[in-house]
Amino acid sequence: MTAMVADPPSARESYPQRAAPLEARAAAAHNRVMPEAPASRYLSPAQVAELLDLEPDEVLELIAAGRLRGARLGAPARWRVERASVEEYLVEQHEDSRRRALWRESNAASFPELWVPRRER
Repeated sequence: MTAMVADPPSARESYPQRAAPLEARAAAAHNRVMPEAPASRYLSPAQVAELLDLEPDEVLELIAAGRLRGARLGAPARWRVERASVEEYLVEQHEDSRRRALWRESNAASFPELWVPRRER
């Protein structure tokens, strides 16, 4: 009986492949999707005003009233508002409008409708 011996790997199979030519690597890098830049943690009053459909002075009033978290940063110092603070403000405004709508709805209802069960017809 003869033993089967595997052929030795060719030189091409045993060594790692060469790196792709520079042009091919550049083309691959060019076609790759660039990651989006991370959003800034702070917004200017003008950016916040645009998001909230307000005037920049009204944004500064919200900061002074404590409804938005802001700080004077940089040199020269300019107002900046935390992005998370704007999101919290929007959630707060949404909840406030929801409660007001429920209040108006409850004021429009008559008490007999609320407390007395309806008769079946």
